[in-house]
Amino acid sequence: MPLIDELKGFISRGNILDLAVAFVMGAAFNALINALVTDIVTPIIGIPGHVNFASITYTINGSQFLIGAFINSVISFISIAIAIFFFVIKPMSKLSSLNKNPPQPVPPASKACPYCTSSIPIKAIRCPFCTSKLE
Repeated sequence: MPLIDELKGFISRGNILDLAVAFVMGAAFNALINALVTDIVTPIIGIPGHVNFASITYTINGSQFLIGAFINSVISFISIAIAIFFFVIKPMSKLSSLNKNPPQPVPPASKACPYCTSSIPIKAIRCPFCTSKLE
């Protein structure tokens, strides 16, 4: 029984559920983009030359190479990459840059001697140049 309880604990952890939801949403988004490319984008691209990308094939010794399907897949991949970049990566990088703490000012490493105006270490109690005692 403890093995089943461990499995339940593993499955119900938040990041596993988030990953499962992301996978399902990604698959749905992929299907949507593939349908968009296959049904709308490639027919529009093929209008000037009256080309149907799905029908572009090349056959060698009975083996058929689906060049048009590959072109559709490349266009789908580029479309998904562009969508992810503009709708996920860019907004998240903007949010992460807003959340960053501003850099803290660095304390000075030296100070000026009030008697001879030489630059001396901040912790010095006597000036090495004029030997004045500092406060």
